[in-house]
Amino acid sequence: MEYTYDYYKKSADYIRSVSGGFQPELGIVLGTGLGEYDRNIENRIEIPYGDIPNFLVSTAPDHAGKLILGTIEGHKVCCMSGRFHSYEGYSFEQLALPVRVMKVLGIQRLILTNAAGAINTSYSVGDIMVIKDHIKLTGASPLAGPNIPEFGQRFFDIGNMYDKELRTLALNCADATSLTIREGVYFFFTGPQYETPAEIRAARILGGDAAGMSTVTEALTAAHCGIPVLGLSVMTNMAAGVLDQPLTAEEVTETSLRVAGEFERYFTEILRRLL
Repeated sequence: MEYTYDYYKKSADYIRSVSGGFQPELGIVLGTGLGEYDRNIENRIEIPYGDIPNFLVSTAPDHAGKLILGTIEGHKVCCMSGRFHSYEGYSFEQLALPVRVMKVLGIQRLILTNAAGAINTSYSVGDIMVIKDHIKLTGASPLAGPNIPEFGQRFFDIGNMYDKELRTLALNCADATSLTIREGVYFFFTGPQYETPAEIRAARILGGDAAGMSTVTEALTAAHCGIPVLGLSVMTNMAAGVLDQPLTAEEVTETSLRVAGEFERYFTEILRRLL
């Protein structure tokens, strides 16, 4: 498959036709267990992923698989309720699609959320980590293949990929929630299997604070497009080997639901203060 600007524009054109030319300014991606936040979007237009030409289809549990356009706290948003992962069988090049489509639609900033396992033993289940940086040791990249100059340059800096101003804003919103707000490094694993205790020990030595299977491909694509990113990880479990118990998807979902109310208050406060 040859990916061109027109390939992504075809998806964006369909979204515009269904939404009456709605132009979002803020992109949001809701991760595992956090999809219920989309109910706060007003004047909403819902588009199933399967209806959008060239778009991908989400197969992960607890991911609704729909694009929602509307307004929230005064922002015109394009919200993905459910995302795509490499463990679903998608190539890293395919995973560039949603952010590139949002770029064509006109978003200027992107907020990424996810469920993650706490590597840092000073963290607790239910904490929220503002992503300061990430570690990705897999060789694949969503920007592999021919460069598309309409999106960005072939080689680009990612030193401030997780935008410092947005991180500062998110940290300053800690007073809006009873949850503990951290700032740390997200360590990317491909999944779908959870990590081994040895992998988590290695990740901790390398500087990782939380482990997850998403977000990084979207952040890299956004950086290539020149879109500032804010990343938020909900600690839904302690990572492998931290506790003497197996990791389960049920625990991830249960924790997400338990902290959902406080997370929503925190997330809404971020949007209120976002100028």
